[in-house]
Amino acid sequence: MRPEDVSDVVVIGAGIVGCAIARALAGTHLSVTLVEARDDVGDGTSKANTALLHTGFDATPGTLESRLVARGYHLLGEYAEQTGIPVERTGAMLVAWTDEEADALPGLMVKAERNGYRDCDLVRSEEVYRRVPDLGLGALGGLGVPGESIICTWTTNLALATDAVARGARLLRGARVTGVQPGPEHTTLHTTAGDVRGRWIINAAGLGADHLDTEFGHRRFTVTPRRGELLVFDKLTRPMVPLIVLAVPSSRGKGVLVSPTIYGNVMVGPTSENLDDRTATGTSEHGFEFLVSKGRALMPALFEEEVTATYAGLRAAADHDDYLIDLDERLRYVLVGGIRSTGLTSGMAVAEYVSGLLARAGVAVDERDDLPPPPRMPNIGEAGLRPYQDADRVAADPEYGRIVCFCERVTAGEIRDAFGSLIPPADLDGLRRRTRVMNGRCQGFYCGAHTEALLEALLETGALR
Repeated sequence: MRPEDVSDVVVIGAGIVGCAIARALAGTHLSVTLVEARDDVGDGTSKANTALLHTGFDATPGTLESRLVARGYHLLGEYAEQTGIPVERTGAMLVAWTDEEADALPGLMVKAERNGYRDCDLVRSEEVYRRVPDLGLGALGGLGVPGESIICTWTTNLALATDAVARGARLLRGARVTGVQPGPEHTTLHTTAGDVRGRWIINAAGLGADHLDTEFGHRRFTVTPRRGELLVFDKLTRPMVPLIVLAVPSSRGKGVLVSPTIYGNVMVGPTSENLDDRTATGTSEHGFEFLVSKGRALMPALFEEEVTATYAGLRAAADHDDYLIDLDERLRYVLVGGIRSTGLTSGMAVAEYVSGLLARAGVAVDERDDLPPPPRMPNIGEAGLRPYQDADRVAADPEYGRIVCFCERVTAGEIRDAFGSLIPPADLDGLRRRTRVMNGRCQGFYCGAHTEALLEALLETGALR
């Protein structure tokens, strides 16, 4: 076997956390392979969440999660500015509807301060309605969290993956790990795309992280797929929700939120339902009814408007109260498990933490001085300048003025660019995450056939492989 057939590090899982780790390590002199079971990066847990850039104000103080979310908030915020990941600094409001919830607000402010976030403010009922006039009747007060923001989770994942590949990482998609064979010099991963060998293995497999952990001889946690269903409202409702409206947390969880999205819609959810099936991403009748009931109580006027889509995601809930990140030096194996929905915010900090663990184990993780600049990502956020709005860009290339998806104002130029990018889409869902095509109120009724024909033509020519 040639030495170049063995990577210094193999990262399993190309969600946000795995891509962040691959990006960080590919910026050193280590050779890195990023292995993803699905046909695209970010096609698992990372693609369907509430897409919030969290301050970490409500994390459990003193936990690893609280530290990494607070650190990741700043790292990802800076990275978003460098790469063009869409972010809107909307702020958030926790709304108290009962005396018990109102009494809990001062304690939540103290909790935020213990987590290092000191910008919260307690507000009276009148101020709550001044900031969110369309709330339902009965709000007793609130806690403002001005740093909470909305972000594009799709672009975040793709930016980190693109950066990793540009730095030299090898990306293998459609490579599900089916077995693990540790050895004295390296570990062999048997995958559906062939064997992959690495001196160090990093398990960032999300919903499958516990199963993979057992392959290395551990029995330390169990992942429970937790389904979260959400409703998406038409863009006409966006003025009704100028900021993120959060429930006061209780022993039953964080409750249902009402939030603007980076694409100009409004979102209500999520539900929280533990399942046995790790592939059950379908929506349900009872989930829809639950969200309508809870959401209507929060903002009745919103539910007089149109729901244009519903979707569900699975969170990798673990039977631990904190992130589970651990290095096994004997096996040269790192577990990155129990990363809940906060992983969107904390991902870059998790990567930094994992790099530190490897450094303490004697792995050279000093950053190279010849790194390429961060990628500049296409803007698919509604607040920024979209290609069809850019007169100079359209004049230089008319394809940016030829709209293919009228609901979302996606142009032929954007679709062409997605196919020609460093990590092109492998299917229509991947194209949607890169451009917003078919993401609008008609759900692809008008543009779906054309975009599918483009995709099939490129797959036939082998341009995407």
